[in-house]
Amino acid sequence: MEHNDSFFKPKMWVCLASMAFLIAGMCYTIFVTKLQNLHITMLTCMGFCILLLVLTGCPYKKIEEAILYSGNLIVPTLLILYTIGAVMGSWIASGTVPMIIYWGLKLINPALFLTTACIACVITALATGSSWSTIGTVGVALMGVGMGLGINPAMTAGAVVSGAAFGDKMSPMSDTTNVAPAVSGADLFDHIKAMVTTGGPALLASLVLFTVLGFSASGSASSETISQILTSLESIFHLNLLTLLPIILVLALAVMKFPAMPTLLISALVAAAIAVLVQGQSMGGIMNIMEYGFVSETGFYDIDKLLSRGGMFSMHYTASLTVIVMAFGGILEKCGILDEILSTMKGLTRTVGTTVLTTVVIEIVLNLVTASQYMTLVLGGKLMMPVYKEKDMLPQTLSRTLEDSGTVTSLLIPWNLCGAFASAALGVHCFSYLPFALFNWICPLLAVVWGFTGLFQWKTGQIPSKKTYRPVDAEAAK
Repeated sequence: MEHNDSFFKPKMWVCLASMAFLIAGMCYTIFVTKLQNLHITMLTCMGFCILLLVLTGCPYKKIEEAILYSGNLIVPTLLILYTIGAVMGSWIASGTVPMIIYWGLKLINPALFLTTACIACVITALATGSSWSTIGTVGVALMGVGMGLGINPAMTAGAVVSGAAFGDKMSPMSDTTNVAPAVSGADLFDHIKAMVTTGGPALLASLVLFTVLGFSASGSASSETISQILTSLESIFHLNLLTLLPIILVLALAVMKFPAMPTLLISALVAAAIAVLVQGQSMGGIMNIMEYGFVSETGFYDIDKLLSRGGMFSMHYTASLTVIVMAFGGILEKCGILDEILSTMKGLTRTVGTTVLTTVVIEIVLNLVTASQYMTLVLGGKLMMPVYKEKDMLPQTLSRTLEDSGTVTSLLIPWNLCGAFASAALGVHCFSYLPFALFNWICPLLAVVWGFTGLFQWKTGQIPSKKTYRPVDAEAAK
């Protein structure tokens, strides 16, 4: 039995049937029923996969071990999710989010709002190393500014997601920015420098398009509407510079390289103190807000809808989906299903261009079936590293491509953890903001173009690199 546990190999038809059932189930739920009840669909797909595995000889003990393995990845993710929920509630109650909305409406040119929103999220994500923190805090505030300026919420969400994705993947404090080079055998800062060659042009193209969109989409909000929003915010909150302390703390602690969890907790507690001392909340009231969310009563429907959010319980949908998809992903990985499917794609790597294209396709497929950008980066990196070694490529060419496709596209998939979180935090469905998340689909396209043109596809020794797949003479690399 021990031998069978160690050497079980799933049949290809089982792998294909499990993937087909998953994709068909998700498409049916989203496009046919028009529902967002992805939990039951994911549970059904997982149950179908387990049934096929057991019927074809996979010991159930192996499946249990795969689920327990996923637990090590689930717990940190859940803690971050619930903490961000508490942060969102405390930032609204303290006046931090209303303050950003207030001055955003006063100072930001509507025609340049989308461009400004994208840049603001780039800076925040660069400093914090977290697209989730950026989307759940500054992103929420920018949604309010965009609403007040009469900008399509899907466009605002697209700008927020674009900026957060670029800033996250370029930050040395980001978890994905560390995972990708680690699994590829690349140096962290070589990896970041390599990403500039794809992420930089993709961001510049996105900013140009956001500027064009901004000029065509602005001007629908009347000065009377904006005045009503400003008056409503002033009547509910005491808006002063102290309310900006929570966001200043986040940026300052990020620069000091504090980990994400304590940074978020400190910011939430400071915001809670401001809510009590400045906004007049009671201790019981702010605790309730951090747990259940803030309830806005400005009398202005759109503002009340935007500000009535946050709290740990608001993350239950995403958190429970996280548990299911991570467990399912663990089964797909540890029971060999992903290895069997992805190994068939290795034949599509005869040239550098097809190798990059294959890497991008694999990462998108993994994002679809595992619903986890971390699993996507790790599995894709493990699978493709031998190919890049064989072609004598530098490790950062692989790690860059993993991020160009795996990290950025995770925010576009409704059942992926990143997409589910962004959609819940911003109040806009993934498919609604997808056309406007310009950076998130320009970046992988540009990676493929660079692959087929040979631009920035470095071989060992062509440029200085701290890590290589084979020994290289230091003088030859200069």
